[in-house]
This record gives sequence, structure tokens and C-alpha cells, in this order.
Amino acid sequence: MTVRTCIPWPDKRLRTAAAPVTEITDEVRQVWDDLIETMYAMPGVGMGANQIGVMLRVIVVDATEDGTEAIRMANPEILHASVQPHEHEEASPNLVGVSAKIKRPRAVTVRYLDEHGATVEKDFVGLWATSVQHQIDHINGKMYFDHLSKTKRDMLIKKARKQR
Repeated sequence: MTVRTCIPWPDKRLRTAAAPVTEITDEVRQVWDDLIETMYAMPGVGMGANQIGVMLRVIVVDATEDGTEAIRMANPEILHASVQPHEHEEASPNLVGVSAKIKRPRAVTVRYLDEHGATVEKDFVGLWATSVQHQIDHINGKMYFDHLSKTKRDMLIKKARKQR
């Protein structure tokens, strides 16, 4: 397992949808392991593969306080989202030094391939749901600040550029 470098925004890979995983291989398992190490080193509660420059639909999430329950997902897709919103302060290691409160559905049901290649459907609530949605956005080529108004987004990006 290796802590990988997060590619800096505005790298075009952060705006490009990642390719689907056709099978769970040792390469995919290595990407998951590296994502977990990188996520814990930040520290954070999730990572998408394109954040480290790997263009595969692979994410990890772990919203536990002690970082002991990382969930590995390939090809995750949201099947259902609650209508009740949840607001959380979100950030990304790809755009250092800034964050914003983002409203997302409080709960989601997600279908994905696990590390054994089995199809899983799982419900996520609260911070888990926020992280899963945030990571799925990443592998779809979307950043958390895309959920902000144009004015707020422009202010956030301007602030991030000043901190470089």
C-alpha cells in the first residue's frame, strides 16, 4: 500500500468521467489499497481513483471515527436518494485550503461491485451518504463546488488560487 499524490485542480482528469471496471483484478485491488492509505493520510472519509490520476470507477469510503471500516466500491451507482437534505462541510485534497457547506440527500442506496466482484446494494446515511455521493461525483468528473451557486463557486476558486 502506498500513499499517493493527489492531482491538483484544475487537472482535466478531475473533470473527466472515469472508465467502468470490467472485472476485479489485482490492479483494482492495489488502487483500492492505495486510495485507503491516501485517504487515511489526509485524513479524510473517502477518495475516488481519479483524484490520484487513475481513471477507473473505483472509490473508497470510511466515515468511522477510528478509520477501521473502509468500504471498497467499483462502479458505484446511486439507486435511490432520500428527499431529506443533509448539509456538511466538504473539501477535497485536489483543491487545498478551501471548503464549503454542501446540501445533499441525507441517505442513499448504492449498488456497486465489492472486492470479491459481488454486486452489493447498501444504504448509507449521514456522513457516510455524503462521502459516497462526493466520491461518485469525483469519478463522474464533478467537484463538490459544482453544487454551489456560480458566485459562491467563483469566490471559492479565487480563494484557493490565492493560497497556492
